[in-house]
Amino acid sequence: MISSEQARFSADQGHLERFLNALWLEEGLAENTLAAYRRDLERFSRWLHSQGRTLIGAQREDLLAYLAHRLEGGDKSRSVARSVSSLRRFYRYLMGEKIRDNDPSDRVESPRLGRLLPESLSEEEVEALLAAPKTEDSLGLRDRTMLETLYATGLRVSELVNLTLPQLNPRQGVVYLSGKGNKERLVPLGEVALSWLDRYCREARLGLVRSQVNEILFLTRRGGAMSRQAFWYLIKRYARQSGIQKALSPHTLRHAFATHLLNHGADLRVVQILLGHADLSTTQIYTHVARARLQQLHQQHHPRG
Repeated sequence: MISSEQARFSADQGHLERFLNALWLEEGLAENTLAAYRRDLERFSRWLHSQGRTLIGAQREDLLAYLAHRLEGGDKSRSVARSVSSLRRFYRYLMGEKIRDNDPSDRVESPRLGRLLPESLSEEEVEALLAAPKTEDSLGLRDRTMLETLYATGLRVSELVNLTLPQLNPRQGVVYLSGKGNKERLVPLGEVALSWLDRYCREARLGLVRSQVNEILFLTRRGGAMSRQAFWYLIKRYARQSGIQKALSPHTLRHAFATHLLNHGADLRVVQILLGHADLSTTQIYTHVARARLQQLHQQHHPRG
């Protein structure tokens, strides 16, 4: 004989399975995504049952108590926020199926995550990194030019390694890019990067070319395009050589580019355009840099600073 508790648990499981099947049929979600939904909802279901409640009968107060339980237990905000998203999706499904006439996740806010700005480099650290390659040989000159170009433009690493000669316009001092979503933009190179590009093309690139039809700007020893992973290893190697102890990412110089522009007074929207961000909100992870700079200037120049 099945107990009433077992029956309630079985009913919850049935609704959960139908919800996951609907996600798979209607949206074709990947197995990993469906598994994440399942983990979030089954964890909530187990907690509810320990409180004598069910998934189907849960109220807003139950969700709030559960989220508080998670956070007080030491779960990270990002994990709890994902659970909130899963619960919202589940209860909206139940409403759509007329299984419930209200949504207990309504007005339940996710924990504030914030957006973490990857650790950047100081201007002195960037100078040390740029000076690390030995420019007496072709590959060292290529590496120095790649680093200078990356710092001067804030390109994504994928954009840098795939640059072609036709994308450069030395006369106008710009590089033409087609980034994410085929968004086109022109980015200034600056005199220093232009000087290194000119030297690289005259002294090093011709020695690396293996095919006259190859328009890739930065060539490997074998005359082909460099992979993002290979360039990432180069950055890490030169960082070690220059004594940089910080944890770097492939976008380290891109972040330094944006941070240093703002430190020197650039407008956030200008930085957005140069980085190729479609939405200003993406660029706003750097606003704390601008605020810190304003505070510093206020302290230095205001009589009450």
